[in-house]
Amino acid sequence: MNTWGSFGIVHLSHLAASILIIIGLYYLLKNVKKETARLVLFVLSLSGMGAILYNLLTWGSPIEYLPLHLCSINAILLPIAIATKSRVLGNLLLIWCLGALFANLMTFYPTQFSDLYGWTHLFFFLPHTFELGIPLLLVKLKLVEKKPKYILSSLGITALIYTGVHVANKLLNAYCIRQNLTDWKGELIQVNYMYSIHPENPLLDLFYRIIPHEYWYMYLVFPILAVYLCIVYAKELLALLRKKKSA
Repeated sequence: MNTWGSFGIVHLSHLAASILIIIGLYYLLKNVKKETARLVLFVLSLSGMGAILYNLLTWGSPIEYLPLHLCSINAILLPIAIATKSRVLGNLLLIWCLGALFANLMTFYPTQFSDLYGWTHLFFFLPHTFELGIPLLLVKLKLVEKKPKYILSSLGITALIYTGVHVANKLLNAYCIRQNLTDWKGELIQVNYMYSIHPENPLLDLFYRIIPHEYWYMYLVFPILAVYLCIVYAKELLALLRKKKSA
């Protein structure tokens, strides 16, 4: 059965620390030069690449830790978006930062405070904190301009990436079956990147009950993303509407 995060005192401490780091970064960087702020955020964004390498090298099962989850793809694109000052990527990551938020809410394993200081948790905590916070900070610090014209491209790129990852899931699973590849428990390796094969949390369980088909059930996320983007871009959309009325 898929469950939410524990939301016990350790989990809540993890969430509080993540929020405080993001808020602290905003107040630290809001009065410095834009290029200095960009450099700081670029350096911090590299933590995601460190987490990818850590997982690939640590667990002895690299096929299960390829950078094909949304957070891992986010980790790769985030430093690129900052370095290139890409508006397309900057606006796209306003969607993808939700992946880091849900990871913090749903895939949280430590149950005691001593676990929070281990490398495994740090390589989860820091990248997901920055993958959530940096896209928001880029906008708040005016390092990326929010533009409603990127809403459709952001949704389209997300759908395209999701489709490519689903194809990768099918090919990797077929390869593991053919080669009889097993993990450290001796179980056949079967991957589920971006959860395209089956749900792994209660919200996705609900979607799967509505559309009980791999790949397709995840498209129920897109109306939620569309509503979220309308809220994020509300100010800009209203300005465009007023401009059209006055024209």
